Amino acid sequence: MGKRKLTFWEIWNVSFGFMGVQFGFALQNANISNVLENLGADVHSLSLFWLAAPIMGLIVQPIVGGASDLTWNKRFGRRGPFILGGAFFAALGMYLMPNSPLFVQLMPAMFFGGLMLAIMDGSFNVTMQPFRALVADMLPDSQRNKGYSIQSLLINIGAVIGSALPFILTNVIGLSNIADKGQVSDSVTWAFYIGATILLGSVLWTVFKTKEYPPEEYYKNEGIDPDEVLKQREESAQKSLLQKAKGFVMLVVNMPKTMKQLAIVQFFSWFALFLMWVYTTPAIGQYIWEVPQYFYGDAAKIPSGISQETIESFKIAKGAAGDWVGILFAGYSLFAAIFSIIMIKIANTIGRKPTYALSLLLGGLSFISFLLFKDAQLVDVDLFIASFQVPKGAVMLILPMIGIGIAWAAILAMPYAILSNALPPQKMGIYMGIFNFTIALPQIIAGLFGPFLLGLFDEKPIAMIVVAGASMLIAAAFVFIVKETQSRAITN
Repeated sequence: MGKRKLTFWEIWNVSFGFMGVQFGFALQNANISNVLENLGADVHSLSLFWLAAPIMGLIVQPIVGGASDLTWNKRFGRRGPFILGGAFFAALGMYLMPNSPLFVQLMPAMFFGGLMLAIMDGSFNVTMQPFRALVADMLPDSQRNKGYSIQSLLINIGAVIGSALPFILTNVIGLSNIADKGQVSDSVTWAFYIGATILLGSVLWTVFKTKEYPPEEYYKNEGIDPDEVLKQREESAQKSLLQKAKGFVMLVVNMPKTMKQLAIVQFFSWFALFLMWVYTTPAIGQYIWEVPQYFYGDAAKIPSGISQETIESFKIAKGAAGDWVGILFAGYSLFAAIFSIIMIKIANTIGRKPTYALSLLLGGLSFISFLLFKDAQLVDVDLFIASFQVPKGAVMLILPMIGIGIAWAAILAMPYAILSNALPPQKMGIYMGIFNFTIALPQIIAGLFGPFLLGLFDEKPIAMIVVAGASMLIAAAFVFIVKETQSRAITN
């Protein structure tokens, strides 16, 4: 009989919790560089702290993917226990991160912040991976484009609100966005508290509103022999840890060809995204707000001859630049959400690969265009919720956010729509976890080589954004080597 087609709102409920997860993830992406700098991290070491995210993903996602393939809980289903558990610890990390200065007796605030970043990232990964597999579990092939596009839409709704929240708390509510060295600003602190609460609430909605297929029905829908699955589980239980490790390596070596081809595109896409998340804050702070480089790191590096009035003015400019990064990130997420709505029709009309490649091309050109917007002249901006003055160059950066948002929407949906048809259904979870290698490894490489690249470009973070653009253009070119398949062959 196969899987039944879900209604729009049923598909919405399947991915609704991902909105909350991305709310928290967006808060982290837009603010963590500023937080770590305030706690004492130097701009050179920022990318090393950011390595927590991909390293945790590299370790956690394949384990969670494989475990969720073999899990069944009568109340929470197959993926639900991992989604719920990951959300709980992610929220805990978000509640504790802004309070890093309170734990200086345990370790330096900067390192406690880094530890909370690792906990958040590990938990985000525990939660995200089952959401990817859940769409494939619940939807027939004919609804996969729609399912992943709706997931992309919800992800970006969460990202828009999460990215903009500190700005709103500063300019509408009136909380301070200025923090002395060793402290976290009030606006960021309350944004993390609110984000943690929304994350938990949305995940609970998905867990209780989505009824996963029980094992016998799932196997029937996918044409899998339950007796064969039981036999494989019994054989797996008898294997040693070394044998299981070898089996996992063989899974990686023998991954579907489509997955290997997508891995190249993923490498250059996520290399670019990592550079954007790490370096956008110092890049526009220095390039547009003209905040000196020594304000991004150790307070001891500030020259002694600078007046206190000048120091305060740079603090204000640095806080304003950090807030504006939240608006820019909210902007690309908003454009991604809008594009997610029409991406289904575009992909169904011209194909997934052309849609994917054109989106990445726009993203790459948009990153490089940052160089065109160096203008410190203040202009009035009215966002309905608040009026303020911002450098003209910062306002113009909203334009490249359109292309970056289109690329981001495609990155969140197209690889998974292409990949899900090429994977054996009984190993969907573990292969989706292994596919996260293609997200984690490029970020680890970018993090390790980030300080070297920064030095190569004369300590100018804006150059790192241009490097990100070049990387995404390479990703766009490699899309055309990907061979799509409709094969659903069952393999051991």
